[in-house]
Amino acid sequence: MEPRTEDPTQYPQYPAAPLRRRGRRTGRTLTVAVALAAVVVGGSYAAGLGPFARGDEGPDPAATAQARAFLADWAAGRMPAAAGRTTRPDTARQVLSSFTTGLDIGRPELTPREPEEGEDGTVTVPFTARMPVEGLGTWTYESKLPLREQGDGSWKVDWRLSVVHPRLSGTEKFHLEREETNVPEATDRRGATLSAEKYPSLGPVLSRLGGAGGGPRGAVELVDRATGEVVRTEARFGEKPAPDRGGPVRTTLDATWQAAAERALADGTDGKNAALVALRVDNGEILAVANSPTTGFNRAVSGTYAPGSTWKIVTSSALLLKDAVTPDDVVDCPKYLTVGKEFHNVETSEHPGATFRKDFTESCNTAFISLRGKLADRELGDVAREYFGVGQTWHIGVPSYDGSVPVPRDETEKAASMIGQGRIQANPLIMASVTATAVSGTFHQPSLTSGTSGTKDTTTTTPLPDDVVGHLRDMLRATVTEGTARVLADLPGEIGAKTGTAEVSEDAENNGWFVAHRGNVAVACVVEEGVTGGGSAGPVVRGLLAAVPGDPA
Repeated sequence: MEPRTEDPTQYPQYPAAPLRRRGRRTGRTLTVAVALAAVVVGGSYAAGLGPFARGDEGPDPAATAQARAFLADWAAGRMPAAAGRTTRPDTARQVLSSFTTGLDIGRPELTPREPEEGEDGTVTVPFTARMPVEGLGTWTYESKLPLREQGDGSWKVDWRLSVVHPRLSGTEKFHLEREETNVPEATDRRGATLSAEKYPSLGPVLSRLGGAGGGPRGAVELVDRATGEVVRTEARFGEKPAPDRGGPVRTTLDATWQAAAERALADGTDGKNAALVALRVDNGEILAVANSPTTGFNRAVSGTYAPGSTWKIVTSSALLLKDAVTPDDVVDCPKYLTVGKEFHNVETSEHPGATFRKDFTESCNTAFISLRGKLADRELGDVAREYFGVGQTWHIGVPSYDGSVPVPRDETEKAASMIGQGRIQANPLIMASVTATAVSGTFHQPSLTSGTSGTKDTTTTTPLPDDVVGHLRDMLRATVTEGTARVLADLPGEIGAKTGTAEVSEDAENNGWFVAHRGNVAVACVVEEGVTGGGSAGPVVRGLLAAVPGDPA
């Protein structure tokens, strides 16, 4: 896994060019993005609906915009474009192109933080890098982008090797060391053998089961370029194998549902990155986990995405819990609403005089945002955690990402949070569980290997009141019969659903989301750059439910 010998990062770090001092601005108002759009694991971007702070002084917005564009280009693999935003384009292009050679890193998530302005007028944008290492996990580290104003008034990233990683240098580089492990044998809930050969999406799932194989293991190491000697271990993945239990790992998966989920993804996503989870409503047992592509990162349970309007299930729950709104209340749905920035509905639709029920079924962003004053700043996150288990630690049997609902930093971010954007993060596992909780009233920690120590439930939640559950079920059903989820309207059964369209950066299409429930099953699907949820993820969920018309045994 050693990077090739002709590694451009071997070049010594160039000294920074002298900085031209720039006086601080006065006499005009600057709008500064304090939370820039984040690039999400698997190739999509987090919602570009971050908050904006306003003040008379602060970093030049052109500097923060250049930092955001550099990170977006780098994450998307547009190395010439990223390099062109630096002070040393040729060297930057070589370094960015070769940095991940031999490290088996997929498309990274690069999250800018609040910009900082120096006394000399320079601007620094800290960022978090999350590098998905194929089959192992995510290498996370912090770095900074120094930006320098040019003679023509433009801004560029002041190139140095530490931009890529603070410990990358002319004498040291990174190396991936993998340890050989065995994938444990596994069966579905009825004892049918499961394998990655027969069910390709299960490759990254089975290898992480806490059985005899212990899952894949490895490390990213910092090594001396000349000698290869390990200087330090940057990240370690995997755990020591558990003792051999003398038999296959019994999972909660259902071979019929798993096969149907994989077919639905393969047939309905046009090769886009996508993921799907189906689970039982009554106990959280996972019936199917499907990923496209089928190798590498398990985005279905470990991905970090803005959930878009599917999150309105949680927002509605918070509003209903405190009697802030009822389904029959009139909550106007205009085309646009400005809260620090302009928010709009998909295709700039509007529904004058709409009821809250209509706002839900038509997924009206502006109506939900207009209700933000009904909730305290922490309230949405508190409801997500207390009633839906989001943000608590889940033990499902394989490593998972269990969601994040940060307290909004200002009104603009609060507005974005109401519609599942801003800094809210989820994945299909979380949203399938949210859907199951909404229609049953009770959170059940999802599980892949029920009954083992690896799925010990340490969560503490409160059941939703019956009247809230009733309203949620009615609105989810109405979304199928008369709203944005009509793609399921002709399927048998009392199906309820919610669509979601999660806005991303200016350089990428929206992510499409779709959640649904029927009988004892809840499903969630995301299609990266799917444009709309109903048009991209909806047909995938339809394909799954049409292929398996009944409940699991």
